[in-house]
Amino acid sequence: MKEAALKALEMDKLIERYRISSAKHGRAISEGKPGAANREFDTLVSLRKELRSRGEEGWQRLRGLLGDPEPGTRYWAATFLLEFAPHEAERALDELASIPKSLVGFSAEMVLRKWKDGTFKPA
Repeated sequence: MKEAALKALEMDKLIERYRISSAKHGRAISEGKPGAANREFDTLVSLRKELRSRGEEGWQRLRGLLGDPEPGTRYWAATFLLEFAPHEAERALDELASIPKSLVGFSAEMVLRKWKDGTFKPA
């Protein structure tokens, strides 16, 4: 989605797109579909940029996704929120990291490791 189109979206629509795209990304990773995962990754990076540009409202609204049933959605919300709501985000990533044999869980573990050693750079 183009930058201008993202800017035109109302916040509810932007959050919903983030939820859908992050869920698709998580499922694609789990199902071993790198092409689909890469497409969603690119979308999520654009969505993240737009949400960041909207200030506090963007990250406050993403907090609601920390309890989403989709692990991919919780992962993407938590990685975004590390810099704004670190305790909540770390808790969500810890929970994801404890899922056995999960690529999303492994990703959460790696993000936490980088976050704690100060080398985490969000996409």
